[in-house]
Amino acid sequence: MPSYNPNYSVRPPARPAREQSQGLNDPMQQLRSAQTVNMSAELFEKLFLSQPPPSFSPRPAQWSDDDLDIKGAVKVDWRKSVGNPTPIALVGIVVSLTPLSCDLMGLFGADSSGVAGVATYYFFGGLLLILAAMLEWLLGNTFPSVVFSAYGAFFLSFAGTLTPSFSAFASFAPAGSTPSEGLKTQGFNASFAWFLVWMCVLSAIFFVCALRTNIVLVIIFFALVGVFGTLSGAYFLLAANFARNASTASTFVKAGGVCAFVASMAGWWNLLSILLETVDFPIQVPLGSLSRWIGPGKRERSMA
Repeated sequence: MPSYNPNYSVRPPARPAREQSQGLNDPMQQLRSAQTVNMSAELFEKLFLSQPPPSFSPRPAQWSDDDLDIKGAVKVDWRKSVGNPTPIALVGIVVSLTPLSCDLMGLFGADSSGVAGVATYYFFGGLLLILAAMLEWLLGNTFPSVVFSAYGAFFLSFAGTLTPSFSAFASFAPAGSTPSEGLKTQGFNASFAWFLVWMCVLSAIFFVCALRTNIVLVIIFFALVGVFGTLSGAYFLLAANFARNASTASTFVKAGGVCAFVASMAGWWNLLSILLETVDFPIQVPLGSLSRWIGPGKRERSMA
């Protein structure tokens, strides 16, 4: 392609000598009759170079008028050009919830407090879920965005509660005692129990909404209702009388661990199904659609 060096001096057509002589004393006439006009590179570009480039791509036959805007340009749906963030959130859930469920059940001598997994709650349960929630929000997926952000915030809060530098339980410890004594106080156990109660209510709302999605999500949210319900009961028992109710509370904690294990296994199933679909695997794992189980939605009925 030949090189092009623009000349920023535009020479207008020459005027007759008589016309030039009549406008000697007219400044505007002198400007109009000037042999060259100096202009900036920006002005030259706007006048001569800012033309729309030609389109070298013919319109494919499969494109309909809905695919083009009013100028005939191809509409680009940027949401189709980004990946699905749901598997990111599922990885965060299953990698943090599954070990926690094993801790709550006390498998092979695991500590039921879950302190050993604090870093996992921060980076898998918290970071990945919040990241996926923001991506779902950008894609316009409201329900997954709310769910992932809620449980991501829970894991971050739970990790912060177990982190000694947060002084969540150390502030309840009696004067002169170790910070861990705060875990046995009525104030700490009752306060933390109320946090779990409202997480149980939130999970119940998610469970109702999931009745329009698939069976796997219904199982996850139903099991999470059991998790927060049993754990809140355990902390209320410890708040009433730590020494006397410790054994009963331990049973509630193990029941919460069983529910958490069920939720995590359903999460693994959901993750496997989405990843197999992502790589177009020959075998697909069904999730059990419930979109028509409770009838058409409000918008569908209004459009009927």
